[in-house]
Amino acid sequence: QVQLQESGGASVQAGGSLRLSCAVSGHFIASYCMAWFRQTPGKAREGVAGIESDGSTKYADSVKGRFTISQDDARNTLHLQMDNLQSEDTDMYYCAASFVGAGYCGTRILGPDYNYWGQGTQVPSPH
Repeated sequence: QVQLQESGGASVQAGGSLRLSCAVSGHFIASYCMAWFRQTPGKAREGVAGIESDGSTKYADSVKGRFTISQDDARNTLHLQMDNLQSEDTDMYYCAASFVGAGYCGTRILGPDYNYWGQGTQVPSPH
């Protein structure tokens, strides 16, 4: 059973930085495509950054140039570096994973059809 656990949500100053982590257990992440999503209550979950098993990445326009997704295969952990945080980045952030083996998520990488999800970590409004 694959399990994902997010951490790192905290209050920072506007324009500050935050690093979220997603620890994965149950399978090595090297054969997965993974992504970070965020959601405001009452709104649809938004894909913000995705990473394929070959390391290629994709970002939502709203975070491009400010957020960086990366994965540490040795620690089986996914990260999201968030720089220049703004009030609109306030949300619950979730990590997600799908097994692809030697394949790709491709155009679905920021879509909602992932097999495994974490419970989320809250990023409060910058102060």
